[in-house]
Amino acid sequence: MADYAGALDQGTTSTRFMIFDHHGGVVAIDQKEHEQIFPKPGWVEHNAKEIWQRSQEVIAGALGKAGMSASDLASVGITNQRETTVVWDRTTGEPISNAIVWQDTRTDRICDELAAHGGQDRFRGTTGLPIATYFSGPKIKWMLENVPGARERAEAGDLVFGNIDTWCIWNLTGGPSGGVHVTDVTNASRTLLMDLQTLAWDDGILAALGIPKSMLPEIRPSSQVYGEAIGTLAGIPVAGDLGDQQAALFGQTCFSVGEAKNTYGTGNFLLLNTGTTPVPSKSGLITGLGYKIGDQPAIYMLEGSIAITGALVQWLRDNLKMIATSPEVESLAKSVDDNGGVYFVPAFSGLFAPYWRSDARGVIAGLTRYVNAGHIARAVLEATAWQSKEVVDAMNADSGVELTSLKVDGGMVVNELLMQFQADILGVPVIRPTVAETTALGAAYAAGLAVGFWREVEDLRANWGLDKQWEPDMDPAKRDREYALWKKAVTRTFDWVE
Repeated sequence: MADYAGALDQGTTSTRFMIFDHHGGVVAIDQKEHEQIFPKPGWVEHNAKEIWQRSQEVIAGALGKAGMSASDLASVGITNQRETTVVWDRTTGEPISNAIVWQDTRTDRICDELAAHGGQDRFRGTTGLPIATYFSGPKIKWMLENVPGARERAEAGDLVFGNIDTWCIWNLTGGPSGGVHVTDVTNASRTLLMDLQTLAWDDGILAALGIPKSMLPEIRPSSQVYGEAIGTLAGIPVAGDLGDQQAALFGQTCFSVGEAKNTYGTGNFLLLNTGTTPVPSKSGLITGLGYKIGDQPAIYMLEGSIAITGALVQWLRDNLKMIATSPEVESLAKSVDDNGGVYFVPAFSGLFAPYWRSDARGVIAGLTRYVNAGHIARAVLEATAWQSKEVVDAMNADSGVELTSLKVDGGMVVNELLMQFQADILGVPVIRPTVAETTALGAAYAAGLAVGFWREVEDLRANWGLDKQWEPDMDPAKRDREYALWKKAVTRTFDWVE
């Protein structure tokens, strides 16, 4: 049998292909960014064809770096930015427009109209989700209503929908020439269209949004052979599919009830394994699917989603030019002893968990003449930690289980100042694994399990290794004071958009 497993990790700002050995070690990686398109305030788009082009390039690039051919891989898994919506012609493979990215807020009016009959939680009992611009369903409706001819083509059966996982798998397995049109339970649970209990598309919600069922992919387990790849990976089973945050939960081996991870990427996503029963949230969290391995029962999770964390560092770099590269934010923040009284609430696309306020916009509060670039940089990093604390508080309230430690992963976990501050304000240890890029690892695990490269999920725990742990070291009274100021700053973002 082949000695390696591969993962295509299609993220919000870049795409990479990673190759792992049987111990979960990284053998090769190739990565390329793609264009971020901002046509209007609040609109965020990607070119789906560019994403597929980058995907092909990084697959070839990683194999080349490793000196491997496709036959060295047992299987390949897909993990993806969730909710980003592509609609394309099933015959030609041409998208009808740019993909609408998860951060995009153009569907706010559609969401308001849906919520006018039954409130923001109208579909929560079925889907586990509030009505919000975040999810795919309203984005599909917007495309059908605003792209000329789209409604007619969809109703004639010519158009199909997918999140990025579906788009990549369809192209990877043949595209217009027999590509497989599937998604997995984790991605389907982010559309606002799937019933959490039956794991099937909900006809009533589809009718409410005016979406023809013929557009939708078949919902499958997260670990199962979907088809065989063509092109560079010709003949290799495509056998794993997990939304990026669920893939990180899986890669962090959070297989037991009560285990949680926080991924620090473009946004932050804190997930808690709740076992085989969905736990409704009363605190502004999302209930969804954690993963489903073959015929085994589905595993559910609670999630707190934060829209802007790492993206705020990019904004500091690209829009304000305060730093030349993202890692410089740490040294700039270390040039001062504290935040100088500054709090930065990055509600660029509204606020996600636990508030769900699409009317919010970003605020920098507490500015005085004393404040310098170092204080701003520190407030940028602290914003990530404060937002994560709000989600942890909500999770503790919903689950009834107090968090005892937090496993972390993603690009920002190399920032040691941030990790220490996170431990300080949570009051629990923060733990970084040896493989910080657990998203791709989770997709590789799912694909490998489907073909017997790994036998069962418990075998994967042995691959998890500790890299570094941060212990809390802040006076609780100081923490409470600063948290109160953060909360006050958050309220200043509300009601900005009429």
